[in-house]
Amino acid sequence: MILHRVGPGPGALSAPTISRELREAGLEVEVVLDPGARLYIGPAAFSGAVVEKPSRNPGILLFAPASAGTIARLAHGLEAGVASSGLNARFVVPDLAAATARYPAVQNNLALLRDDGFRVIQNSDEGMASAAVATAAVLGALGGRLAGKLVIVTAGGTREPIDSVRFVGNRSSGKMGLAVAREAMLLGAQVSVVAANVDQVEPGVGWFPVETVDDMKDAVMDLAGEADALIMAAAVSDFTPSERLGEKVRRRDGLRVEFVPTADILTEVRKSYPDLFVAGFAATHGDPVSDAREKLRSKGANIIVGNDISQAGIGFGSGENEVYVVGKSSVTFVPQTSKTEVARAILDAMISEMSKKRRE
Repeated sequence: MILHRVGPGPGALSAPTISRELREAGLEVEVVLDPGARLYIGPAAFSGAVVEKPSRNPGILLFAPASAGTIARLAHGLEAGVASSGLNARFVVPDLAAATARYPAVQNNLALLRDDGFRVIQNSDEGMASAAVATAAVLGALGGRLAGKLVIVTAGGTREPIDSVRFVGNRSSGKMGLAVAREAMLLGAQVSVVAANVDQVEPGVGWFPVETVDDMKDAVMDLAGEADALIMAAAVSDFTPSERLGEKVRRRDGLRVEFVPTADILTEVRKSYPDLFVAGFAATHGDPVSDAREKLRSKGANIIVGNDISQAGIGFGSGENEVYVVGKSSVTFVPQTSKTEVARAILDAMISEMSKKRRE
């Protein structure tokens, strides 16, 4: 059982999300609100998980958020029930202003906690680590299903320049790729996101911004050598102008563009890294299963996620999707639902296929 101690501070507003995500991962969580925390958040936000005292001795302690005062008491042994005996792990998620975080006494207290075996989950800047980062750190340390794995996720849509102001691109928002990255992180994976023209940076992941197909190919190839899996959720341009013009073309001059195919990232990755687990996407108008099967064969991928982009309310820019996850010997239909749920289904299929691969 995880005992989640919620301390005072603005970070208390993120505490219900941390508890909920830990419970959704299958862990039992009980929440104790420190007196000052009730100035920021009430018991109702935790869906009945709040207790006055734990029902039994916890195996795991999580202090999130932890104020400077809580950190000091923990560092100097002034908090009851937190000795390492009988505990599997102890986590501290500091919620500190920048000036407080730099204060020598606070730095010393954090060092004492680390020396005593606490796992400190901390931003490099002020404030508290996001709920996703905190949850992922806990699940990773506790051996989530992707613990110890490095997963590369591509997200967004590439853009191929025509001249200094125009480009050929697509309407991908990156939401599907970011959902996959977030859920992989919550399963304990170390995640690197190669993001093509995505406005929102996903906290807690390695972030590699790119613009064009060639940029994405270079970033993926650089990362793939150390990775366990690649999930190509980005919408990658199929064509690029044969000639890129350095200046803006004036309307009066007219514009005629000839296109040539772009690099095939999946094929090149498979050629260079034959043992890497690869999941691709196939966006199709109409039934996506046949396209997904053809792409599975031609690209040498392990699974292909097919979706029908002609349907309203799913796909580019929306918060929902409907997909078929196609493997070498199975097809799983995921009816229209949130992209978070779709990401979970994709990762479930990936984990299942990776387990089969290990047994072969």
